[in-house]
Amino acid sequence: MDTKSRLKRALLRARYAAVGAAVGAALGGLFGRSPASTGGATGALLGAVVAEKRFSAGGWFEEVRGDEDEA
Repeated sequence: MDTKSRLKRALLRARYAAVGAAVGAALGGLFGRSPASTGGATGALLGAVVAEKRFSAGGWFEEVRGDEDEA
């Protein structure tokens, strides 16, 4: 894996983690300060996991998207 693709994957993972943290903190913030912190941390973890699974799955997502476009 070259440096460019590693950097791209890291930035995509960071973007998903940031969005997950924001959503988690917003939902947790509805209940209080402590749940907002926990929600942000949990959201960031889930966002990073989703990004890693999505972009390391290879062509599987592309195949699924291709099937939806044909219908």
